[in-house]
Amino acid sequence: MGEKAVPSPRRRRVKRSCPSCGPEPGGEEKKGRGNLISVQLFPPELVEHIISFLPVRDVVALGQTCHYFHEVCDAEGVWRRICRRLSPRLREQGSGVRPWKRAAILNYTKGLYFQAFGGRRRCLSKSVAPLLAHGYRRFLPTKDHVFILDYAGTLFFLKNALVSSTLGQIQWKRACRYVVLCRGAKDFASDPRCDTVYRKYLYVLATREQPGVVGTTGSRACDCVEVYLQSSGQRVFKMTFHHSMSFKQIVLVGQETQRALLLLTEEGKIYSLVVNETQLDQPRSYTVQLALRKVSRCLPHLRVACMASNQSSTLYITDQGGVYFEVHTPGVYRDLFGTLQAFDPLDQQMPLALSLPAKILFCALGYNHLGLVDEFGRIFMQGNNRYGQLGTGDKMDRGEPTQVRYLRRPIALWCGLNHSLVLSRGSDFSKELLGCGCGAGGRLPGWPKGSASFVKLHVKVPLCACSLCATRECLYMLSSHDIEHQPTYRDLPASRVVGTPEPSLGAGASQDPGGAARACEEYLSQIHSCPTLQDRMEKMKEIVGWMPLMAAQKDFFWEALDMLQRAAAGVGPGPPTPES
Repeated sequence: MGEKAVPSPRRRRVKRSCPSCGPEPGGEEKKGRGNLISVQLFPPELVEHIISFLPVRDVVALGQTCHYFHEVCDAEGVWRRICRRLSPRLREQGSGVRPWKRAAILNYTKGLYFQAFGGRRRCLSKSVAPLLAHGYRRFLPTKDHVFILDYAGTLFFLKNALVSSTLGQIQWKRACRYVVLCRGAKDFASDPRCDTVYRKYLYVLATREQPGVVGTTGSRACDCVEVYLQSSGQRVFKMTFHHSMSFKQIVLVGQETQRALLLLTEEGKIYSLVVNETQLDQPRSYTVQLALRKVSRCLPHLRVACMASNQSSTLYITDQGGVYFEVHTPGVYRDLFGTLQAFDPLDQQMPLALSLPAKILFCALGYNHLGLVDEFGRIFMQGNNRYGQLGTGDKMDRGEPTQVRYLRRPIALWCGLNHSLVLSRGSDFSKELLGCGCGAGGRLPGWPKGSASFVKLHVKVPLCACSLCATRECLYMLSSHDIEHQPTYRDLPASRVVGTPEPSLGAGASQDPGGAARACEEYLSQIHSCPTLQDRMEKMKEIVGWMPLMAAQKDFFWEALDMLQRAAAGVGPGPPTPES
């Protein structure tokens, strides 16, 4: 018989359970297992150092296991080490209540994704990630390239270029190389039209140190607007303002020869100046006049929080959630309001107040339609609806804000030339992209014929996507998670919920049975009016998007209808495609 093995007195077993939960069941030391040592006996600095080597996703998951690890994983020391590992060149942690955690998550979640509408490959791709970038705050695609502004005020120039693939082939890739365009940037803008062909120049609002006047020492920080060529990144023009004026946002409106720059001050006032873009590349110096915009002159009590613009109109949102409009052409005014009764061609800067039931948080402005999101997460659309870009289920124009009742609490909203996009959160906390309007050119992936209601697009959305936009050739999504600046919606008061269908089964029937029955009758009549089976299938898909169902239920019905449609066309089910 062999001798019995004796456990070494130096062997110790580390207890992995929560120290505050007490001893393990059957606390007597089992034979041959060694002594238990609580992880709480380790120095906190050592535990934080070990945890800092975990991926960010694992650190968050570990912090949800027990109270002890929640406190350890939430310590700023852990996030400081993680942040320096993710961004070694980041010298300062930034601002906020939790600066190191915020900085680490910003840099972990940053990314720019795009999907081309044409070509064989219709999958989501990721652009090059600048190592110097401290998170992504804003982005703007131009004719040839993409510009990204980070949280440290650095503006990056992401270039399209010819690169060599792994097979030795030369390929044209989007946003595959980057350079730093400038630092100290606050905001930037370009031609507000949806077609990037018109975006020749990039206007950058920045802060620069200016030498002091004669007889004084030191320098002063002054705001300025610098104009760059989007094709090469060369600066062609610069205008500097008085040091007493501080701006936070810039938008453009108007034609190239009469380009109006609207500047929003920290106090909520709007100033404007006019430049001629066709003369910016000429080496000369001239003076432009900075004037107070009429919305700030006529309504001095208003404090504007943000602006949005297109070529022919401007929208202002105040700090109290009010909305004011400037419309500069009669055609766009008619599309937006359905009449020319109050349009004054001699006073195009006169602000028009929109009547809304609640405070507006953010908006999206297209060519001749717009979208508004209020504090309760409700979406209101207004304007031209020729292609169904308002998502109301029909193609009737709306001269006043109309609620899209089956959509709530969006993450982002975007309005283009004749289609609209909504970034929302699914029932399983994943992100999904919905779209409506014209589907020509692949701008609504999976819906080539378009849709008069918001339908789920065949696009894989990044988990931390926060904003989006589309051009004629490509769809862009920006990924970034800021733990201190997330939209918080209020719950709708009970007095306003009556008659408003919620996205759940049977909600409409329980609150308004008569209206739900009439809607179903209308749906059946629309299906019956379709001449062919394929048209009836497409109409049924649209109706599923209109109905107040949960996201998983809509996906089920859409997938089932696709299977029936393929079977009716004589096409076997086959393996799922990448788009599906």
